[in-house]
Amino acid sequence: MYRDQVDLNCDMGEGFGHWSYGDAPDSALMPLISSANVATGYHAGDPNQMDAVAGLAAEHGVGLGSHPGYNDLQGFGRRAIAAKPEELVNDILYQTGAMREFGRRHGIPLQHVKLHGALYMTAAKDAELSRQMIEALQRTGPDLFVYCMSVSETYRIAKEVGQPAIREFYADRDYDMSGSIVFARKMRKLDPQEVADRCLRACTEGKVATVDGQDIEIPFESICFHSDTPGALAIGTAIRETLTANGVSIAPPTAA
Repeated sequence: MYRDQVDLNCDMGEGFGHWSYGDAPDSALMPLISSANVATGYHAGDPNQMDAVAGLAAEHGVGLGSHPGYNDLQGFGRRAIAAKPEELVNDILYQTGAMREFGRRHGIPLQHVKLHGALYMTAAKDAELSRQMIEALQRTGPDLFVYCMSVSETYRIAKEVGQPAIREFYADRDYDMSGSIVFARKMRKLDPQEVADRCLRACTEGKVATVDGQDIEIPFESICFHSDTPGALAIGTAIRETLTANGVSIAPPTAA
């Protein structure tokens, strides 16, 4: 077996005040996962959502993460914005600092930083942005995990300078032959058991089928599914039940 223990992460808090986003509430998803990526107000979320999700994470013993994105509420952070790396890094620090404070309020430390959407994909290819972000985190949170793809510049630079990094396997996204996910602005409905079986194969064989129908190796420490994917609750439930039934335990990351 490639992995007999894995982190299971999901994006959270992607509404505004009493408005919700996705078809499953955070309170229903939280018991399924081991790490939460919390929207920090730029692509989605607001202080009330951040506070609520931090409290849920503390209650369920789930690792708390900031999920900063482009300042793009209209496009849900899935549109790239042309900006200098230093400006984007300041946006990331601003959002992450806010999330850290809500965690402190509930007695839960910040565990990780995971960029959202288009910003995640930009940093994956932009070495300068990734380097400036990692260097900033080395000063403000040298113990914070950075969640990223194994083939990304973000991962390469984090390992180079000693920032702890967690590689992700995306349960509900397609892969191309490079090992990168195929970026999607809107997700189609998926069969929960097919998604779960894909995750189990990744854990047992370390492989995933690409959009070209070929298998590639996919190293990872964490599995991600998205709360805005249609049927997210059924998908998360199927992943957890299938993995645990086959000897793969779910727990927050401890090492990269």
